[in-house]
Amino acid sequence: MNQVIRFERTGGPEVLRLVEADVGEPGPGQVRLRHTAIGINFIDTYQRAGLYPLPLPSELGQEAAGEVEALGDGVAHLAVGDRVAYAGGPPGAYSQARLIDAARLVKLPEEITDEVAACVMLQGMTVEYLIRRVFAVEAGQTVLWHAAAGGVGQIAVQWLTSLGVHVIGTVGSAEKAELAQALGCRHVIDYRRENIVERVRALTGGVGVPVVYDSVGKDTFEASLDCLARRGMMVSFGNASGPVPPFSPLLLSKKGSLFLTRPTLGDYTATRAELETSANALFERLRSGAVKVAPSHRYALADAADAHRDLEARRTTGSLILLP
Repeated sequence: MNQVIRFERTGGPEVLRLVEADVGEPGPGQVRLRHTAIGINFIDTYQRAGLYPLPLPSELGQEAAGEVEALGDGVAHLAVGDRVAYAGGPPGAYSQARLIDAARLVKLPEEITDEVAACVMLQGMTVEYLIRRVFAVEAGQTVLWHAAAGGVGQIAVQWLTSLGVHVIGTVGSAEKAELAQALGCRHVIDYRRENIVERVRALTGGVGVPVVYDSVGKDTFEASLDCLARRGMMVSFGNASGPVPPFSPLLLSKKGSLFLTRPTLGDYTATRAELETSANALFERLRSGAVKVAPSHRYALADAADAHRDLEARRTTGSLILLP
């Protein structure tokens, strides 16, 4: 019988339960996928806690790698035995196997392992759309990236540096500062000991940066706006410290006619063409060695609650995966 992580009420990690559930046969346009490695992301904790509501009872997980076990009618671009990966779509990755729309799956290049794919698809494609399409960063520009030692941050720092972009990264400890610097950050700010705005202004000659990438949310939002140059763009793409409180749009004009966007991966991989373009750009960075990723923490599927505790307590750096 297939094992699945499920929750019947929102709350802390303790609401997660390992249950057994039949997978069934794939319908038209679907495949049955046997997972080999499963990605853990902050969005999973938001859904479990109720910040991003899901119909209850619900499953979790939006990213995994695995092998195609069975095909539904109309699936022509995949075959049984294909190694594939996905990011986004309906939750359900925290499982040994699942049914999933074939259109959401991309074939894995031979050089990319299942474990790497499971911890890089969502985070890596997030970096792709943020730096190439939300704000097309150019060589020579300086950007501010919060949580530079986190899973998304590590990929972003490497990718941006390979493009000739100067990264100012924020971190929460000396250990994470060393990691961010080793990955390529030109400057690292320890937000527990330093004033982010003062440092960024000093590093940019008082001008500020053209774009800030902020996945922290409530705790850094105001500082992020104050780090922007005139007509700069604030890219808010996460809520690690909680959601940003309501504010008047007039604040953006007062701080320099700023732009604000709150994008999601789903809206930037909404078509098959967009999905393949994003995944292929990521695979190219991985194959070239410009971006190196490996899971830093592995947990058994049954220990998903422990993984959430560690992630929310910021006891981890890099990428976390579950092994079914």
